Amino acid sequence: MTLSLCIAQLNPVVGDIRGNLAKAIEAAHTAHAQGHQLLVFSELFLCGYAAEDLFYRPLFLEDCAAALQELVEASCAWPQLQILMGHPERVDASVHWSRDSDYVPPAWNAVSLIGNGRLQASYRKQALPNYGVFDEKRYFASSTAMAAGQTADGVAADVAQVIEVGGMRLGLLICEDAWVAQPALQAKAAGAQALVVVNASPFVLGKPQQRAQVLAARAQETGLPIVYAHMVGGQDELVFDGHSMAVQATGELVALAPGFESLLWPVQLQAVAGTDALQWQCQVPAPDWTAPEHQAWPQIWRALVLATRDYVQKNGFKHVLLGLSGGLDSALVLAIAVDALGADKVRAVMMPSPYTASISLDDSREMVRRLGVQYDEISIREAFETFKNSLSTQFEGRAEDTTEENLQARIRGVMLMALSNKFGGLLLTTGNKSEVAMGYSTLYGDMCGGFGPLKDVFKSDAFELAHWRNAQDSSWGVVNPIPLRIITRPPSAELREDQTDQDSLPPYEMLDAILRLRMELNQSAAQIVDAGFPADRVDQVVRLLRINEYKRRQAAPGPKITARVFGKDWRYPITNGYRG
Repeated sequence: MTLSLCIAQLNPVVGDIRGNLAKAIEAAHTAHAQGHQLLVFSELFLCGYAAEDLFYRPLFLEDCAAALQELVEASCAWPQLQILMGHPERVDASVHWSRDSDYVPPAWNAVSLIGNGRLQASYRKQALPNYGVFDEKRYFASSTAMAAGQTADGVAADVAQVIEVGGMRLGLLICEDAWVAQPALQAKAAGAQALVVVNASPFVLGKPQQRAQVLAARAQETGLPIVYAHMVGGQDELVFDGHSMAVQATGELVALAPGFESLLWPVQLQAVAGTDALQWQCQVPAPDWTAPEHQAWPQIWRALVLATRDYVQKNGFKHVLLGLSGGLDSALVLAIAVDALGADKVRAVMMPSPYTASISLDDSREMVRRLGVQYDEISIREAFETFKNSLSTQFEGRAEDTTEENLQARIRGVMLMALSNKFGGLLLTTGNKSEVAMGYSTLYGDMCGGFGPLKDVFKSDAFELAHWRNAQDSSWGVVNPIPLRIITRPPSAELREDQTDQDSLPPYEMLDAILRLRMELNQSAAQIVDAGFPADRVDQVVRLLRINEYKRRQAAPGPKITARVFGKDWRYPITNGYRG
């Protein structure tokens, strides 16, 4: 006996309920035509993940329910196919709730089995993540908490859901349910022979391997094989990487879907002769995490490209533009944009000032020649002198300082935003994580823009990423897109004579190492000094990180690729007197 499953590793759009339903119906037609018995969609596919405060709108939940009913009715057309669909379900606020809180969240995070014109079963998520980028307790009720609220002794009732498809009993879990032991053990106790986990798990570097380890632990604890159905796509600051997978009861990873690709991915579950056990039947070699496609730089590049493409296209922009400086960061953003959208949808603008080096112009011209994008040069020299003349009376007797440097950045920001307004393109910002952390950027200047592809890329990693991209063959796009001198030159904002970044900042290798300890491990200044870093540099970095929170609150969103990105999972007060 064999069960043919099809994982719908697709790219939903948050709030586009009709569009997501259309994708689901199209996938169901294909899966049915291919003879599959079960089609599995990702967590909250019908509304997209993460819909945030849209869940507070009753009409939004009603529209989701109506779309789910349409899918139920449409399922009559696929008599041999059953569908697992992730969706929100409105909570009835009148029911008795957990004693621990009077707050009633608006929805359940649910997955339902649909087939032959009927909604046959539903499962509601138990484990609600409330850390990092997750706020699920704000929006969703836990089925475990609900059961506890309805029992006399406060002990959670059995909330497991086991469905039968093709004569096989499958226990249902939703994402975080697989990261703790209890829900899988409950499904096992309820008679499951295998587990199906539907997911929306944001990408960070190393997360696919971590998921495989977690699933291996659940498989070994329960003695059950597991299939993990994931989604792909960019959603604001989150990136979803796919990598759906199948794990045997032993914990062995035996099948892995491609990463960062939308596709229908077939897997087969087979009964073991003479036993009640099931196992995955796979015709492909077991995944190799040491393969080139699973290394850091290709994973990061794919994530940045996918995030940029989806942010642009899902928000209705037809093209992008950016300020090109002749430096590494703008060069990287230009290469990402071309890989994401194509050269015909990218415009680069070079805006030389009195301090722009000739090699910056030369390198910028060479890069746009290689990539074939639209290119403009607009001098800001005259505008800069006009601003200084206009302010000369007010500035009289004061030496030039960062004020004049920032004027240049703001003139460029005004020009780029004017081009964005006039032609309708999305302006990409080019700042990296190290600069964002230190406030080494100008409000209403180089911070102008709608999306920052490098927001979560440290400067020291940007160098490596550029070298890696240049080393790729034509299957990745334009070969060797970034002139080598752009990568090897000392970084400079070129806002005054002979300026380099290291005039005012620690070497980037040191800066980024300190930032990682501070941001990702929450270490104190004293701990970082004890790790071997100079006290004066640590004090400088910690101070700049603290006092520039107000800038980061006004920065453009950008894709999360590390354990902690500025934004959703970095939440510090702007007014902050703590110095530890």
